[in-house]
Amino acid sequence: MAETGKKGNPPSKLFVLDTSVILYDSNAIKNFEEHDVALPIQVLEELDNFKKGNETVNFEAREFIRFIDGISKEKLINDWVPLNGRTTGKFKVILHQAQKAVDSERVFGESKYDNKILNCALQLQHERKNRKVILVTKDICLRLKAKALNIHAEDYETGKVKDVRVLHQAHNVVSKASEELLETLYAKDVADPKLLKMKGLMANQFFTLSHRKKSVLATYDKDNNQLQRIHEQEAFGIKALNAEQSFALHALLDPKIKLVTIQGMAGTGKTLLALAAALEQRASYRQIFVSRPVVPLSNKDLGYLPGDIKSKLDPYMQSLWDNLSFIKGQFKPSDKNYKRIETMLETEKIAISPLAYIRGRSLVKIFFIIDEAQNLTPHEVKTIISRAGDDTKIVLTGDIHQIDTPYLDSQSNGLSYLIDRVKDLPIAAHVALQKGERSELANIANEYL
Repeated sequence: MAETGKKGNPPSKLFVLDTSVILYDSNAIKNFEEHDVALPIQVLEELDNFKKGNETVNFEAREFIRFIDGISKEKLINDWVPLNGRTTGKFKVILHQAQKAVDSERVFGESKYDNKILNCALQLQHERKNRKVILVTKDICLRLKAKALNIHAEDYETGKVKDVRVLHQAHNVVSKASEELLETLYAKDVADPKLLKMKGLMANQFFTLSHRKKSVLATYDKDNNQLQRIHEQEAFGIKALNAEQSFALHALLDPKIKLVTIQGMAGTGKTLLALAAALEQRASYRQIFVSRPVVPLSNKDLGYLPGDIKSKLDPYMQSLWDNLSFIKGQFKPSDKNYKRIETMLETEKIAISPLAYIRGRSLVKIFFIIDEAQNLTPHEVKTIISRAGDDTKIVLTGDIHQIDTPYLDSQSNGLSYLIDRVKDLPIAAHVALQKGERSELANIANEYL
């Protein structure tokens, strides 16, 4: 293989992929442009352990294995072969490891596949001295071990949000709005956005506008090119306690907005508001699905837990039941709304279950709430939303800084990815909740501990 680029350009890079990258994105191998990609044979061995099951990692493993099988039908994969018929950017499975000056298994031990993958990168470094060899892995510890051995190591960047700060800035505070703007909104509920004197307005962008002692909440309606006043709203007995919650209720109750993302730390009311809005609009939907990804403690499979499937799953769904119980608690047992919730649960008009149990179902005329969405991969989020049928509304809530899934972080999780990709779409709205409303004690924990 040529070791220099065209017209004297520096040679392309040589990327070594870890198993974690494939389990995150089975199409990762196609995203390195003109650069070459090497896959240690141990990665295929590890993928073989993941090919059975119904989780996303199992799907990714199967998809990648099928892709490699397709390549191997035409050419041997233990030699450099072009990807997708391109003349640049080649792929190879590394089968053996030659003697090197540095051996990771002597340093870190022989039992782990990670160390064999490090040895693959070291081997390529030794053989291709004029190429930049880079280990790509979503495993932070593996990156650190690689750097200790003087191997360039990087995270897999495709799909990562570059600046997560924008995910927290879901509304603008304009403290010196014009008196004319506020008077128009008070009188007509809508106003010309030119009165705001702000460029680059985005669809469903939220504003707190104030002039002297007057203030008003508003949003930008991109379809009609106008600022729209947001009034105080209530959903099934739940009222907004601050401006951010008012924005959330507006987005949740607006039938034109089909996709809502709510980011915020614990106690800000994300799931409670979503559930209340769903119940308020129960007549408009065939069913209310409330779900969340199951992330087993200590990374153990659910089979390790005692009891039947309901007993195994109840601990993971408990917070959803707690929020529903709180809404029921707003009413007396004799109240019709209390009885309505009971009836909806009995008839499965409200269904609370793990996300894995929702897969394969037809999402037509469904109000679908996905809690703890930060524990989803971008591919999982895409798969869920792509199943949405007519008259379905999808709400994703979560805290991008509280991730329980290995190899995901605040930049690469599905919730961050979605918020970044759908901004400025009239059909989507994002709200960032920052003020905790659970209790004064909970606020102290969030702020000081």
